[in-house]
Amino acid sequence: MSVEALAIPEVLLLTPPRFADNRGFFSETFSAKREAAAGIAGPFVQDNHSLSVPRGTVRGLHLQLAPYAQGKLVRCVRGAIWDVAVDVRHGSPSFGRHVAAVLSAENWCQLWVPAGFLHGFCTLEPETEVIYKVTADYDRASERGVVWDDPDLALPWPVAAGKAVLSDKDLVLPRLRDCPPWFAYRGPAGA
Repeated sequence: MSVEALAIPEVLLLTPPRFADNRGFFSETFSAKREAAAGIAGPFVQDNHSLSVPRGTVRGLHLQLAPYAQGKLVRCVRGAIWDVAVDVRHGSPSFGRHVAAVLSAENWCQLWVPAGFLHGFCTLEPETEVIYKVTADYDRASERGVVWDDPDLALPWPVAAGKAVLSDKDLVLPRLRDCPPWFAYRGPAGA
């Protein structure tokens, strides 16, 4: 498995190997031992699967507060997404900055988004399916978010504002500057 630390080193881009033959391919997409060796904190307790029908669907920017803060291991199994993580750990040298990667069924990459980061994605193709593992159960009371087009974050979304397809909930999220501190930076080893 290839593991690449991105510009914010706690966010990792992983590429599991695929073994192809005349039948198709086989890939071990998750191994607790392998992910732990890469620095990915588990255990994972839930798998989520989303289908976004139109191209330009934006999901995010979301997170959950402690004790339900979630690390997410995200992969795209059909279509493609532009996947983004925004550091919201107060005191972090990268607070308010983002890292992003294209995840697709073709490139087979996965993104590790640790707790303390907002997460979101935009579909680059119609009929896109995303599967992600999380380290804490969903808890509605702990759910928080920031509006996808927050001008202070200036995320380079691959869709124009008037063309993005969003949920009603995501349209009314606050800007990051209007949110209280959700996470404190605890140094390079953790959030």
